Amino acid sequence: MTITLQELAQHLGAELKGDPKVVIARVNTLDKAGPDEVAFLSDKHYRHLLATTKAGAVIVQAADQDLCSVPTLVMSNPYLGFALAAQQLDTTPQPALDIHAKAVVADDVILGAGVAIGANAVIESGVVLGDGVVVGAGCFIGKGAKLGARTRLWANVTLYHRVVLGEDCLVQANTVIGADGFGYANEKGEWIKIPQLGTVIIGNRVEIGACTTIDRGALGDTTIADNVIIDNQCQIAHNVKIGYGCAVAGGTIMAGSLTVGKYCIIGGGTVINGHIELCDGVTVTGMGMVMRSITEPGIYSSGIPLQPNKEWRKTAARVMRIDDLHKRVKQLEK
Repeated sequence: MTITLQELAQHLGAELKGDPKVVIARVNTLDKAGPDEVAFLSDKHYRHLLATTKAGAVIVQAADQDLCSVPTLVMSNPYLGFALAAQQLDTTPQPALDIHAKAVVADDVILGAGVAIGANAVIESGVVLGDGVVVGAGCFIGKGAKLGARTRLWANVTLYHRVVLGEDCLVQANTVIGADGFGYANEKGEWIKIPQLGTVIIGNRVEIGACTTIDRGALGDTTIADNVIIDNQCQIAHNVKIGYGCAVAGGTIMAGSLTVGKYCIIGGGTVINGHIELCDGVTVTGMGMVMRSITEPGIYSSGIPLQPNKEWRKTAARVMRIDDLHKRVKQLEK
């Protein structure tokens, strides 16, 4: 796929400085881009590359356009320009085309216009697939599930019964949505399963990474609002609620009945306790351990940053002595 700079400028809403007939085929970095590729500058540390780049054009802010010897696409947010250009030039294939002969689709499934279903996918009774939905090879969609228009599932995604996905969602391969939450009673050492009677309801424009699991609610529902992005290999337990515009990085674990406000950013490898709340605008840095509710927006961190092993061993030894040191300090204060 190719596009002229004039067409790309119109798509980005950018001001073009240079030859509008230059043809662009790909997006690349400033140091590696060639004459048929567009680059971008969003980090001032790479500004020195503007003078030597061989790109066909560069997306820049107005303050940097005179540093370029190649055509420029001028806009206030070059990183947004990069995202929009990459979308326009995206060559990623669809998870499926048409309805494969080896797909198994129940007779009462409601199919919107232009639905595609890959080989060996299984679509059970009562499912509703909106216009333009794409279901990859080997997917399973359980009874009564609903997928909004233009939602796409990559290969081997599993949606349990009554799961709801909104419009324009993207779910990467091997993700499981709607499995039972971890609910059990204990009677004299024997675990008694509690049926998980809720479901998972996901809003519009939600993207979920590969191998992530989102459990169904025990009684109410697990809910994820619009415009949420969730990375690979995350665990979201039953009855979790995630608010609008959140971003959850890979390996995060959210325990049951957690409520996350709007516009929260959760760093990779974070563990968040259940039955607590994070207010709007909270950022938890990577490997955080959140054990109590957070009521004020801001950036929160926990854990010990990486140290050389010799220093870390000293730190760990001192941590083990904190209680004794605390008692000694109290005695001295008296």
